[in-house]
Amino acid sequence: MTALAKYQRLECSGLWRPSAAAQMREVVVALGEATLVLGDPRTGMALAHWSLPSIERLNAGQMPALFTPGRLDDGEPAETLELDDPDMIAALDTVRVVLIRRRPRPGRVRLLVVVSVLVAVGLLAAFWLPEAMIRHTASVLPEATRVQIGKLALQDVARLTGSPCGSVLGKRAAAVLAQRLSSAGVAEIDVVRDGVDTAVSLPGGIVVINRKLVEAAPDAEPVAGYALAEMVRAAAADPVIPVLQHAGLMATFRLLTTGVLPEGSLDGYAETLLKAAPAALDDERLLERFQRVNLSSDAYARAVDPTGETTLGLIEADPFRGQSPEPILPDRDWISLQGICAG
Repeated sequence: MTALAKYQRLECSGLWRPSAAAQMREVVVALGEATLVLGDPRTGMALAHWSLPSIERLNAGQMPALFTPGRLDDGEPAETLELDDPDMIAALDTVRVVLIRRRPRPGRVRLLVVVSVLVAVGLLAAFWLPEAMIRHTASVLPEATRVQIGKLALQDVARLTGSPCGSVLGKRAAAVLAQRLSSAGVAEIDVVRDGVDTAVSLPGGIVVINRKLVEAAPDAEPVAGYALAEMVRAAAADPVIPVLQHAGLMATFRLLTTGVLPEGSLDGYAETLLKAAPAALDDERLLERFQRVNLSSDAYARAVDPTGETTLGLIEADPFRGQSPEPILPDRDWISLQGICAG
């Protein structure tokens, strides 16, 4: 989000409505690199984290400005935020402009591109490998589209794992942990009751973690380690590619030309994802992620292998020698995260 460089550390007050039936409450609104944080003005506790790519303005040109992080199935806003601070409104409107510019635009240029691609496909159909098209499509997808694909994949995964656990405090704690790890690529952490051995990653920086891993951990460090490990795997093998391979060539072509996957194209993807053996990890790359977020690799290494035999490299080369410089998650948030599936 280079367009937002001048808005770094921007804060203001606003009125937040957590749901249509809830009353508005005053919050402190802080603009981060990837999220908008809504906090309690008295305690400073984070109440909600909104992903910047998902934010939508509901009343363009009107004041006070009204924003939402997404809509429910019936089209109504899930939450709303009322702002009258011109700098914050300008920053959020800038996000929308950046995302709109990244979307495929109708018109002559796109028509020429579509016609050219169709001609090329017709001439080279006998020789052109579908894999080449899938990899090209993956390489040009904007981050907002990756997040949308990740959300669609998560919906299919939920068929086998159940819906992600959703206690209010637990979800907020997961969002805090994801924000803490955002510099390493984590955008969202979802905890599920079953179906995932430890953790898997989806496009858009979404990490799905088994509740047993969270509940059995003595603190947040092993959980954070599993999330970082998934980001290393995602960097080595783009998680969008197997999604597009499952969707097929025609669905990928539709995505390339319109920016949208056809409805139902990811049905059944969860079986492929959850049956796949996790790729081996490179210790050097994994240690680089741990160092980037100031996290000791020792706790994760011993969670993977309590004997330490297969993870000796992570233990001996731990950049912080078994002691993280600072807690990865406040105690109150860790307690909430451990109870995310209790409800």
